[in-house]
Amino acid sequence: MQAGCVVKTGCQVHYVVKKSYETDQNGEIGGKRRWLVYLNDMDYIKADFVILSAGVFGTTAILFNSQMRGLKISKALGSGFSCNGNTVAYLCGSNGPLNGYGLDKKQLSKIPIQARPGPSISSSYSSSLGFTIQSAVLPTAYPYLLFKGITTFGWPTGYWFFHGIIDKLKHLIGSKSSQAMVLLTMGHDKSDGKIILDKETNKIIFSPPHDPLLPQKVKAFQKITRKLGGILFMSRFRSASVHLLGGCNASSDSSDGVCDPNGQVFDPEVPGLVHQGLYVCDASLIPCSVGVNPCLTIAAAAEHVCKDLVNNVLKYKTKICTNYVSKVVDQNPPIETHDTLKRSETSYVSVKETLRGYIGGMPCTATLRMKINLQNSNDFDDWNYSIMRKSLVTLKGKVGGYVVFRAIEKDKLHVIDGEVKMFEVNYRTPYTQYMHYRLLLAAASGSRYVLEGKKIMNPYLFAIFSRKETTTLYVTFKRVSGNFAEDHHVGLNLKGKLKVSMIQLLKTLLSLEGNGKGRFLHLFLLHLLRTYILQIPQGIHKEYTPTDSYNNSYPTSTFHELETGDGCIISCRRWNRGHSRLKFNEEKHPVLLLNGHSTESFCLPTEPNDLIRTLLTEGHEIWLLQPRLHPLNPSNNFTIEDLGRYDIPAVISKICEFHGPSMKVHVVAHCVGGLAIHIAVMGGHVSPTQIASLCCTNSSMFFKLSTLATVKMWLPLVSISMALLGKNKTLTLLDTSKASLRHRLLMYIARWIPRYERCTCNECEVFSGIFGNTFWHQNLTPTMHHWLNKQSTTKLPMAAFPHLRKICKSGFIVDSKGNNSYLIHPERMAVSTLYISGGRSLLVTPETTFLANKYVKLHQPGFRHERVVVDGFGHSDLLIGEESCKEVFPYIVSHIRLCEEGKDIVMINKEKKDCKEALDWAADPYRGYGGSESCLFSPLLVLFLVLLLVFMVAELLVLWWLNLLGPALQLGG
Repeated sequence: MQAGCVVKTGCQVHYVVKKSYETDQNGEIGGKRRWLVYLNDMDYIKADFVILSAGVFGTTAILFNSQMRGLKISKALGSGFSCNGNTVAYLCGSNGPLNGYGLDKKQLSKIPIQARPGPSISSSYSSSLGFTIQSAVLPTAYPYLLFKGITTFGWPTGYWFFHGIIDKLKHLIGSKSSQAMVLLTMGHDKSDGKIILDKETNKIIFSPPHDPLLPQKVKAFQKITRKLGGILFMSRFRSASVHLLGGCNASSDSSDGVCDPNGQVFDPEVPGLVHQGLYVCDASLIPCSVGVNPCLTIAAAAEHVCKDLVNNVLKYKTKICTNYVSKVVDQNPPIETHDTLKRSETSYVSVKETLRGYIGGMPCTATLRMKINLQNSNDFDDWNYSIMRKSLVTLKGKVGGYVVFRAIEKDKLHVIDGEVKMFEVNYRTPYTQYMHYRLLLAAASGSRYVLEGKKIMNPYLFAIFSRKETTTLYVTFKRVSGNFAEDHHVGLNLKGKLKVSMIQLLKTLLSLEGNGKGRFLHLFLLHLLRTYILQIPQGIHKEYTPTDSYNNSYPTSTFHELETGDGCIISCRRWNRGHSRLKFNEEKHPVLLLNGHSTESFCLPTEPNDLIRTLLTEGHEIWLLQPRLHPLNPSNNFTIEDLGRYDIPAVISKICEFHGPSMKVHVVAHCVGGLAIHIAVMGGHVSPTQIASLCCTNSSMFFKLSTLATVKMWLPLVSISMALLGKNKTLTLLDTSKASLRHRLLMYIARWIPRYERCTCNECEVFSGIFGNTFWHQNLTPTMHHWLNKQSTTKLPMAAFPHLRKICKSGFIVDSKGNNSYLIHPERMAVSTLYISGGRSLLVTPETTFLANKYVKLHQPGFRHERVVVDGFGHSDLLIGEESCKEVFPYIVSHIRLCEEGKDIVMINKEKKDCKEALDWAADPYRGYGGSESCLFSPLLVLFLVLLLVFMVAELLVLWWLNLLGPALQLGG
């Protein structure tokens, strides 16, 4: 104890888990231990050396449970079990002075030492037949009536059971009772018993070894009974668990035993290899019966194991930690235990949760036990203060339990390290709260997996979807790469949803345990109230002001003004290849970038990388079109068709002025830009021979919206909005600008339109109210969010909204009158294409790119056509997201690079022609994949939008009435 030993009482070890060992640069252990010793599903102790001395059943059970969690152990585990030839009998009713009863407190003071019973084993007799008989003394507190119970039989036969009751009554009333004692035999059995673990009940089951000397032992008991007189009671279970041996037998190799002669557990994966630091040091090492009391044999085996253990510890510490000697004498060494072991007195609640669902289309069930710590619960004593404070504390806890996923592993996947964070808040999404689960799973096969999931709670339509959101876990299931994964399994990455049913939810609430149940329910309801009803944000977006030095580091560009065919003045920016020209021998085709509606997606000066800088490093010249819907060139009367008919041909003509009429252009377009380029090409305004390749993100000749966006387009919200705008169709978004009454009224209404994610930025709220959410806030950096809303998107030209509404209602590009003038010309799409969608759709669904990819493959099979769905992205965050340069840009660069190499043409053979019929029947594999809850649809949503529509009509009538009465009021004045 003085050297730093800590004794933890009231604990039981259930299993051990092997941990990958790592050291820091200085060779220090640094908290990284080789073994985790679990006291339950959640609490563990870290150690470099583990000695299992829990007895035959205890040690074997620990290793069985460890084997179920991936520890490789010999198949001989549980074999070679011996009862040391033990057989127990009880002799009572004798008149001889047996002195087989222990003494109580009163008798101990009255009876002299010479007359007291002997020790537990008072006499012994060895038979020439090969066994030993010993007598034993029963303690007074022992319920020796059990020896005469229904699981025994008496010899000679007769009323032996009633004799036992009468004898017990005599003993209780203090009258003189007959003498009795216990007889125990030890010998040599076959040591062929078997210990197994019942996986359903998690209990040890054993079959006793065969005892060939049992008949001779019974005859010896009967002979003793005839000499002493009385009745002999014998157990119906022939082998007694007095001196258990084996189960983890020591052997020279893993085929015959579990441990080596030094007690180290074998690793059967490699012959002769052992699990370093894991020892067995008890009777389970002894591979056969010894015929006598095995205490000295066990002690000798333990001493032998300890010698090797000490040597290995010294070698290990010398190798890993050079200053080990100083650490040994440290009086206060660091103790590496789990936090819950250190703070056993904290307030906590235990929650049981069962989730069922599908991962990767395959059924999965997770049975979890969570222990939530409420160490900060005192902060919530004041109800009013808790509601109004800026942020609430995230509740953290550990998770145990198991996952049943038969499609991956036939046995249970046990949680060996689980963590849950309830009511977690991301400062990028202050209105949204998360319940984050992270589970490290171990399988009996040795593989390890990580299951991560989130319950996402959004104030979308108040609390309509609160039950669904708090009981639906969006999960990813991955195999862990490294020491515990096979090479051909590393790429496993599945996604799905697990749900808690209503019945299971009620069971969860009824099964809450711990001293913090009331506090936990209080906090849970408080968070639901703040999130869904009061909708109080927890924190705000970090403000950011770009520095001049950061902006100056952006590549310089040349500004060009363009006059379109209809006389409109637009502009474009050109980035020359500059120094990158020297890196490439051949001149590459320029790239034309087409933005979405009024937002910038390519030139991002506040970010460390964007698509422009990525393409510049590839040696391309970049042209960025700023059409009539750009905030710099807002037009008061235009359609989407005008972009494809006039703006895009104008900029391509400008490019041809620099490079000649034969120069081809790579086109990368987003959203409305994608609609415009398809109108330009399929309308015959731009020849496909001028296009080197086409890449569209969340856009194509088709345009399929989410449910909420579709409902908004079918209701006359656009028509009323245009009437509210009046003559000026350009809405100023900056909160500091002076807007007219009409514009301020429209912006006020836009803030009330439902959207999946809310924001603390007023400009972002207005923009998302008009369009819907165009990006997931968690994908954008604070700098990007601030620049986009405060500096880039300052104006919103809305003149094209009526035409955009016709396209959205049709689901594909139409002219300004709503006629299908473009899809009837598939022969004009003779160009290689790449269509990219966000897997977590927000505004435009992946069906947009699926239909487009299917369309061009059917009508232009001679060109290479690809489609990609990038998980985790929504709409515009495909291009402006923090991880876009890693997750999205490589697809665009690869597509352009292949076209530069002349690989945009594919050979058509008979099999390709026969694929047309298959394409006709093909379904989108990403249908319903990774989408958001923004697609949730309910009658209440329609009612809310209708009421909003009535309000807008009323406001419009009031404005019309004020306009009529304006001259009259001036005359009257």
